[in-house]
Amino acid sequence: MEENDRLSEVLQDICDRPEPNVSIGEIMDEFGPRAFGAALLVFAAPNLLPLPPGSSTVLGAPLVLLAPQVALGAEHPWLPERVNRQTLRRGDLRSAFGKLIPMLQRVERISRPRLEFLFGPLGDRMIGVVCTALALVLIVPIPLGNLLPAAAVSAFALALIQRDGVFALVGYLLTATSICVLVLGASVVVASFRHIADLWPGS
Repeated sequence: MEENDRLSEVLQDICDRPEPNVSIGEIMDEFGPRAFGAALLVFAAPNLLPLPPGSSTVLGAPLVLLAPQVALGAEHPWLPERVNRQTLRRGDLRSAFGKLIPMLQRVERISRPRLEFLFGPLGDRMIGVVCTALALVLIVPIPLGNLLPAAAVSAFALALIQRDGVFALVGYLLTATSICVLVLGASVVVASFRHIADLWPGS
């Protein structure tokens, strides 16, 4: 992926290749100089779509490793060889990317660098810190609990790729909403257990 290449074109090229499987390392190699933003998007956005069981854990693992590197200000992404060797079925990627690519093309047409004070050494690291927390939520198999965190990471990824601060603001808003939903959900679960305990004979 060259500096001027559109991510949608790179993803389409990955989908069009004939090999039945593709490794995470091969996907990362395709992303080039914008690998952090591209990788965050590719591994987060599919969690918004129906995927086979266990896919969120496979897709979330690279996020847990990549997001802290953004927080630490790394220039180039690194993944352990074991993760790089993990493969995904190209058919599953075609299904996921087939829905992602048209959306990404629309974003690429309207997006432009703006609100650039949200980026730079401090802004990028702040995005990395937030994405790290969101990635830890993504790898936990919570029914429907991955949607908002995945949407937030996707927004931050688009912000990094396009240097578009509007998407960064959307990411922060989705993160705040995710926190509220998770806290509310946890409160309901705790209250339910307490209610059951109160009804238990001898309690």
